Amino acid sequence: MSTARRACAFADPGHGGKKSKKHHNKYTFTVTTTDNGSCGTPWATDTVQRTFRVKRNHDGSYTLTRFDRGHFVTLAGRSPGACDTTGRHGQTIRAGVTGRMRGFIRGTVTDGTFNRNATCTGPECGFTDVFLATFFGPTAKFSCFENSMDCKFNFNYTAPRQRPLLFRHWQDKGKGAGTFLKEEFHGDIADA
Repeated sequence: MSTARRACAFADPGHGGKKSKKHHNKYTFTVTTTDNGSCGTPWATDTVQRTFRVKRNHDGSYTLTRFDRGHFVTLAGRSPGACDTTGRHGQTIRAGVTGRMRGFIRGTVTDGTFNRNATCTGPECGFTDVFLATFFGPTAKFSCFENSMDCKFNFNYTAPRQRPLLFRHWQDKGKGAGTFLKEEFHGDIADA
């Protein structure tokens, strides 16, 4: 997960002039954040367009899906896959390697009241914890932040045009959260 937090831009209700489906809401932010790899240490700075989609469920809970799409710039040090205990990967990455990333995280929000018209004006608005507190209130719980089997994520990073690299694709995917987390790493972004 990301350790540094910086966000900019404004929430966009995201309806694009079209009538929104009942019980569906979309909010978009631009976020810049430090990304951690399999070793738990920063390996890149991500700048992404982050879109939160909120869907009301029949039981009164909400499905929250966060989509990220953007690019990364590597920091010198351990590669994102360096501490993976399975598969092939590298060990280090130089600073300044650029590439693209995209992915999602999806879970359930409970114990909060959704306010689709809430506004968030600070630089932190694109971060999930701030989004939850702003749009669902301080008592809201997100299954991806709890000990839960109700969470799914998949993030992919590619650097196809960078030379020389030993590995050009890294994937971080999994299910569950907390003590139920089952996370898998595949590949790497590495030059050694």
